[in-house]
Amino acid sequence: MTDFDDIKPDEWLEREVERPAKQFAKQQGWWLAKFVSPGLRGVPDDVFIRDGRVLWIEFKRPGKDLRPQQKKRVREMREHGAEVHVIDNLADAYALLR
Repeated sequence: MTDFDDIKPDEWLEREVERPAKQFAKQQGWWLAKFVSPGLRGVPDDVFIRDGRVLWIEFKRPGKDLRPQQKKRVREMREHGAEVHVIDNLADAYALLR
């Protein structure tokens, strides 16, 4: 498991989902980068690429919702064909990044 085994999932911080998910993704052969979008708020923070597939992922604390600006950007990106995911738990992260 992770270094966070002694913490209940509902008490986790965003990084406690993000870090092990990224470690798992690297083990699965994903290229990943932290994405910064100056002048355009709400764009997902991380991009993952493997075998021509590009995923945009916004990691959230378990049970935490997107901010309004993030919801707008996710909707816009999906309307343009981007594969965007909001992940708030390791089970979903691992399933997506297998």
